Amino acid sequence: MQSVGAVWMMVSLNSGPFYIALIQTASALPFFIFALPAGALGDIVDRRKLILLAEIWMCVTAIMLAGLSVAGRVSPMLLLVLTFALSAGDAVESPAWRAALPELVPKEDVAPAATLNGIEFNFARAVGPALGGIIIAIAGVSTVFVINAISTLGVIAVIARWRRHARKRTAPLETLSGATVAGLRYVRYSPALRDLLIRSGIVMFFASGFLALLPSIAHFVNPSPAAYGFLLGCFGAGAVFGALGMEKVRARWSAEAVLSSGILIFGISCVAGGTIRYLPALAIGVLVAGGAWIVFVSLFNVVVLTHTPEWVRSRVLAVSMLVFQGAMAAGSATWGAVAAKAGIHAALVDAGLGTIASLALALFLKLPDTTIDLSPWVHWRVPVVLPQNAAISDAGPILVTIEYSVDPRQQAEFLKAISKFGRIRRRDGAYSWGIFRDLETPDRFLEAFLVDSWAEHLRQHERVTLADRAIEERVHSLVQEVPSVRHLVNTNQNP
Repeated sequence: MQSVGAVWMMVSLNSGPFYIALIQTASALPFFIFALPAGALGDIVDRRKLILLAEIWMCVTAIMLAGLSVAGRVSPMLLLVLTFALSAGDAVESPAWRAALPELVPKEDVAPAATLNGIEFNFARAVGPALGGIIIAIAGVSTVFVINAISTLGVIAVIARWRRHARKRTAPLETLSGATVAGLRYVRYSPALRDLLIRSGIVMFFASGFLALLPSIAHFVNPSPAAYGFLLGCFGAGAVFGALGMEKVRARWSAEAVLSSGILIFGISCVAGGTIRYLPALAIGVLVAGGAWIVFVSLFNVVVLTHTPEWVRSRVLAVSMLVFQGAMAAGSATWGAVAAKAGIHAALVDAGLGTIASLALALFLKLPDTTIDLSPWVHWRVPVVLPQNAAISDAGPILVTIEYSVDPRQQAEFLKAISKFGRIRRRDGAYSWGIFRDLETPDRFLEAFLVDSWAEHLRQHERVTLADRAIEERVHSLVQEVPSVRHLVNTNQNP
C-alpha cells in the first residue's frame, strides 16, 4: 500500500516520469547500501533490539510522511528522501528479521515456517496494491500513509513482547568492519553455500523477466489497469496455493527434485506467457507461475538458512539478499532491453527458455545437504597465555602453528584431508593458511595460519561446527602422535 501511495503521490505532484521512476530507486538503493553492514549488526548485537530500533525508525518516518501529506507539504524531493528513509529501515532490519526465524521454531519446522512466511508475503503483495488503490480512490493518498504508520505500531508491539534467548559469548565482541569481512570470508570458503548463491542468482536473472515484463504483457492483452491488478492477484494466489501444497510434495520428493520441478514449471509458464494473447488463459499461466515461484524461492531461502551457523546467519542472509536483488535488477534491465529490440513476447519466451536451461546447473551446482548439523562443536582447548600477556585481545596478527607427524605411507591422504581442513580454517577466521613439509625430518608437517588478532582467534574456536567433525577426525586419524600447537604474536606491534 505504501509503495502504491508513494507512486500515486508523485504522479499527483506532476513531477514527471523521471521522479516517478526514482521512487523505485529510492526503495531499492538502501538494500545495496546497507545490506552488508546490516547483516554484520544482526550477528554482533541483539537481533530483537536491532529490529525494534529499525521499526521505531520506520514508524517515525511513516508518521512524518503521513503528517506532511495531510498538511499538503510534500514535495517530490521530500517524498524521495522519506521513501529512502523508510526503505533504509527495512534494509537494516531484513537480515536480522530473516535470521530470527530458526530461533522461533524447532529445526524441523524451519522449512514449513519459511513457506508460511512466503504465503504471508505473497498474499500481502497480491492484496496490498489493490487495497491501496481502493483507499486512494475513496479517501485519498494521505490515508494510505496514515494506515502504514499505524501498522508499524503493531509490529513494534509484537517485537517488544518477544523474549529472545541471547547467545552466550566467551570471545570478545566483533567490530562492524571485522564482522563484515568475516561474513564475506565465510561465504567465500563455504563451497556448498557459494554454489547455492551462484545458482540462485543465475536462476533469478532469467526468472526476473516474467515479473519485469508482466505489466507490458498485461497492457498488450488488455489496456485496462484492472487487468494488471487482476494478474498480480493471480500471481499472489498461485504463490499461496503453491506454498500450501509444498510440504506434501517435499515429503515425497527430494529437495533437488522439488527445486528443479519448480524452476521447470516457472520456465514453461514464462514461455506460455509470451505466446498467449487471451486474458483468461494468461491468468491461468500467471497462477501456475506464482505457485512455481514460491516453490524454488522458498527452497533457496530454506537451504541458505539451514546451511549457515547462528554466528554468521544474518551476514550470509545479507549476501543472499544482495545476490537476489542484484540478479532481479540486472535481469529486469536486460529483459527490458531485449523487449525494446525484439518485442515483449519474444523477450518473455527467451527469458522462459533461459529459466529452463538453468536446470543444467543442477549437474555441477548441486543443492547441498539440508540435514547438516551446524551446532557449535566447542572442543578445542582455549589457549592459556602467560600473565604478562593477558591483555592481548587486540594484539595481532597471530601466527598459529600445528606440527604433525605422519607415516610416509599416509602422507598423500593426509595432504588431501588437511587441504579440506585448511578451507575450514580460512572460513572461520584465518586470512592466510599453508601446510609445509620439514626438509630434514620427512615425516614432519607444519600447518601454519595467520589470524588478524588474538580476539579473532578466540572467536575461531567458537565457530567450528559438528559438520566439521568428520574432516578434523580424518586429519587426526592419519597422524602418529598428538599434534603440537603453538601461538605466536607479531612482536613488531607488541615489543
